[in-house]
Amino acid sequence: MHDLSPAVRELHYRMLVECRDFTGNTMNRLPDTPDFGRTRKLRIGAVSYLNSRPLVQTLASHAPKASLTLDYPSRLADQLAAGQLDVALIPSVEYFRRPGYEVISDACVAARGEVLSVKLFCRVHPGQIRRLALDEGSRTSAALTKVILAEHYGVFPETEPLNMQCTTADTQADAVLLIGDRAMHKPPGEFAEIIDLGQFWNNWTGLPFVFAMWVARQDVDTEGIDEALAAARDEGLRMAAEIARTEAPRLGLDQQTAYRYLTRNLHYHDREQRHTPAHAGRHRVVPGELQSIQVEAPGAVLAGLAGQEPVVDHPDPTVGVEELLTARP
Repeated sequence: MHDLSPAVRELHYRMLVECRDFTGNTMNRLPDTPDFGRTRKLRIGAVSYLNSRPLVQTLASHAPKASLTLDYPSRLADQLAAGQLDVALIPSVEYFRRPGYEVISDACVAARGEVLSVKLFCRVHPGQIRRLALDEGSRTSAALTKVILAEHYGVFPETEPLNMQCTTADTQADAVLLIGDRAMHKPPGEFAEIIDLGQFWNNWTGLPFVFAMWVARQDVDTEGIDEALAAARDEGLRMAAEIARTEAPRLGLDQQTAYRYLTRNLHYHDREQRHTPAHAGRHRVVPGELQSIQVEAPGAVLAGLAGQEPVVDHPDPTVGVEELLTARP
């Protein structure tokens, strides 16, 4: 475990506190006899990328009364917030941004190393980035990029949105964040460095990272949906080879790459070991006065917390975690 700055440790603590429901009884429920959706209809939204295909490939058979919308992650988050969806696979950071949400399943989109579909394409050394273009489809990865650049490289670049139909050639920014299927292809141009965010995070912290998770509004009756989502996930993973064979040509990927992406790069179960908030407090993750602050946190799965004291201060002590993360392009 590498030494983490106070700001990153604060993010860890907030996630640990907020994920109590996420780490509770859902792990002990049996997904083999789902009966959700037989009598009522929910509006469900899922990501349109390849990474979510195992989660929704057979969802209709497990929740036959539900309607399914496929869209970009950021749009799903907005639709859930606006009440246009009842349940959605949204960027994990959005769960921490808004009150009134609950995580309803241990099914998620996570990585324990190289993720392949979330990359920062740097035209200059990361420590020299002054302007950053952020994929408009992203929320969690945008937040993670800001954390990495601030905490690891000590830079706080200006940001601009990158339309989801645009490429790196459409911006003059020093670095461009791309997510999803298009990030799996190297875009045209020369780059000083290409950072796979999943790999960087794992090397830096020793932790996996959750990019998206199933979230619902607390005012929605979701009884039984966790079993349906888990059963769909399990069946979808058994169909990974078929999904890869079908989707690879459409995405311009070879079948082996698509299959490896679904079965090696990505992980769809939240089964990581966690510690309690008391454990976090014992290691002085954050000062007591910060424990009630609601911050925008990247979707890190807390596999553990280092016992050593942080040795690296925030690169700019005048910039707080909320200011760093809540600013959008």
